[in-house]
Amino acid sequence: MDDNDRRKEPTPKDPWYYLLMVLVVLLPLTILFLLPGGGLYAGMLWFWLLLLLCFWFLLRILEGTVEAPVPHPLPAPRMLQEQEQPPVVREVMDIRVATEQPAGVQIFRGNLRESAAAVYQKLKQAFPSRTVPMVQEDEELGASILLLPKPVEEATMERPVRPWLHWLLFCLTILTTTFAGAAHQGINLLREPERFAVGLPYSMGLLAILGIHELGHYFTARRNDIRVTPPYFIPVPFALGTFGAFIQMRSPTENRRALFDVAVAGPLAGLVVAIPALFIGLRSSEVIPGEAAAAFGHMGGASVSSSVLFALVSKLSLGEALQYGHVLRLSPLAFAGWLGLFVTALNLLPIGQLDGGHIAHALFGRRVGDTIGAVAMWSLLLLAIFVWPGLTVWAIIVFFLAGRTTPPLNDLTPLTPGRQWLGYAAFVILGLILAPLPHSLWQTAGIHCPYM
Repeated sequence: MDDNDRRKEPTPKDPWYYLLMVLVVLLPLTILFLLPGGGLYAGMLWFWLLLLLCFWFLLRILEGTVEAPVPHPLPAPRMLQEQEQPPVVREVMDIRVATEQPAGVQIFRGNLRESAAAVYQKLKQAFPSRTVPMVQEDEELGASILLLPKPVEEATMERPVRPWLHWLLFCLTILTTTFAGAAHQGINLLREPERFAVGLPYSMGLLAILGIHELGHYFTARRNDIRVTPPYFIPVPFALGTFGAFIQMRSPTENRRALFDVAVAGPLAGLVVAIPALFIGLRSSEVIPGEAAAAFGHMGGASVSSSVLFALVSKLSLGEALQYGHVLRLSPLAFAGWLGLFVTALNLLPIGQLDGGHIAHALFGRRVGDTIGAVAMWSLLLLAIFVWPGLTVWAIIVFFLAGRTTPPLNDLTPLTPGRQWLGYAAFVILGLILAPLPHSLWQTAGIHCPYM
């Protein structure tokens, strides 16, 4: 079969692919910001029409390349006879079904004769060069062993790194976050560029949190012999000045332990910076008491009791200065710290390729992890629609970009008890960030709770 008879395969997704999707998501918001005052209903109509158009465009991108007509159907998987099956596979598995795909991928299904870790090590030693073994869960027959030709794995996972692109995005993000930090203080740097220092506390604080988060992933991945890119920062010319950062894996994770370690390292590293930044920044934040707080409302202010962790850090930082009925007008550094908590919570959501999705996969396995991810995704969308509209943009981005987790090569060996407890602790942190302070605690702490 020549190339003209084959379906056109989607090309591997590079950072420009994901950046394009993010920009498409942001397009209707950009238009909304640029709309002149007045004509609110017309503006909202245009906004939703643009949003629907962007959804359609995103779906076209997510489909990859359009399939060309296929003159001849692709050959069906070929059954492998006993003499064609590698001896090492027959040694470690009671094979029930053995097939070979058109691309040369061999799949063996059945029950393992040994532990998944021992099976993977034997396969790895038996195929050291041009074949990549995988040990996966099989819903019907117990386990699957996949033997991937090295060119297939390399084409899927490994793509060139462009250092100039990382530095360009980082420098642009410094500019956009500095501009945003100054704008939050009522200063337009396009008109007063000499006052750029006003935006630096927010910019440097937020970029430190995002950068340390991604470096936590990066160095943990390198320690586990996983090839990864440096961080990609995402600049936006309005609102917060950035939509975060991410790294890409260039080689597969070997087991659940490596998947878990890389996933949990980022949020924990980010919190190491976010919590001190919030603690220090609160010292220079404005506490608005009593009737002034009621008149001030929550425009530009933060209700301390909207988060258990935020309330705890605020009380530790401000002590007696923070009393019942008070709200906070956050300083730029405190706002960066608060955003660090928010970004950590988003990343810990157990959805797809978010850090929490990888943690859930490593803790519970692929099937349970996917179920948890689907529930969490729909919960996020419902919260954005009915509880906090400000979450809508983030919910849309998560919906289109999270996808599904890529399974490790050995996806059957469970985590050690210590890592399991650390995974549960990560989800407890997620709850502490997202949950409001309970009534019984806010009264004791003497902090205003908007939910009671």
